Amino acid sequence: MAVEIRVPALGESINEVVIGQWLRREGTLVAMDEPVVSLESDKANVEVPAPAAGRLVRLRVPAGGMARVGDVLAELEPATAEEARPVPTALQTPTAAPIPPAVPIPTATPTPTAVPTPAVVPPPSRTAATERVAPMSLVRRRIAERLVEAQRTAAMLTTFNEADMSRVMALRGLHQEAFTKKHGVKLGFLSFFVKAVVEALREVPELNAEIRGGDLVYHERYDIGVAVDTPRGLMVPVLRGVDRLSLAGIERGIADLAARGRESKLGPDELAGGTFTITNGGVFGSLLSTPILNPPQSGILGLHKIQERGVAVDGRLELRPMMYLALSYDHRIVDGRGAVSWLVRVKERIEDPARLLLEV
Repeated sequence: MAVEIRVPALGESINEVVIGQWLRREGTLVAMDEPVVSLESDKANVEVPAPAAGRLVRLRVPAGGMARVGDVLAELEPATAEEARPVPTALQTPTAAPIPPAVPIPTATPTPTAVPTPAVVPPPSRTAATERVAPMSLVRRRIAERLVEAQRTAAMLTTFNEADMSRVMALRGLHQEAFTKKHGVKLGFLSFFVKAVVEALREVPELNAEIRGGDLVYHERYDIGVAVDTPRGLMVPVLRGVDRLSLAGIERGIADLAARGRESKLGPDELAGGTFTITNGGVFGSLLSTPILNPPQSGILGLHKIQERGVAVDGRLELRPMMYLALSYDHRIVDGRGAVSWLVRVKERIEDPARLLLEV
């Protein structure tokens, strides 16, 4: 009896997938649990293993096609005893050498007696020459939907501040070698911001909340989404329980999520359930931006490029490495005073990183 290979359940909000690639051709023998097809959803890529050993037959959806959760993708017919038995190497039939293509025999080219009048050819279509049409991927479609949803459903507002990065940069430079040697990961700036965000969220809990129906739900967990750039687009995997992690733990977690995001190995559960988001446009050179909320969250912090600027310090003008900070928030939940106070708290902890270690 044939065994069906179906689209598995991939998460509560995932209903359809794209067939990314058939990893085994129709008619080939596959072992149980051997990956046979990769699926792309709006959140992650997954490989579907064979539920049994057998011959892969009747591929119902081609690569690039759409399918819904539960749809049959292909069938497996049980392998015969002869097919299941491996063929000894010595008995395998060698592959025949390819037949070389025939060499064309040159012929004389006759001399034309008259030169024909060339036909008038219409100019090439400008549109065809300057446009390339490509289908929108599920990930890009989902990103577009969420961005529009965020602007349509939330009363979004952005407040700005700037942070002097001098002390964080000095601390990082002083201890980078020892930190890397001990923890196996570099000390970046993002872990300091994650710590600062958690401390500020404790003081302004509205930014760690969401509207659910007619209720305002305050989260008592700190699961921070960290935006990472991947070949499939911008993804926001969630680093969970960051209030219980050290700087090293945060750095390891971020590095792991980013690496698996680039390799399309993140599961749907790792991209859902965040309570607040941090996005860093500074890695691409952005000096200032207004980040868009990640629904249903009420806040997102945008980080930007560090740039030396002249600032007044104790009545003197000094060059300092400065970073603009942008907090976008849902004004339905958070008032202006709370948002501004929250961003000031983040600024203060970044400019005096000892406060993060002392939790003051």
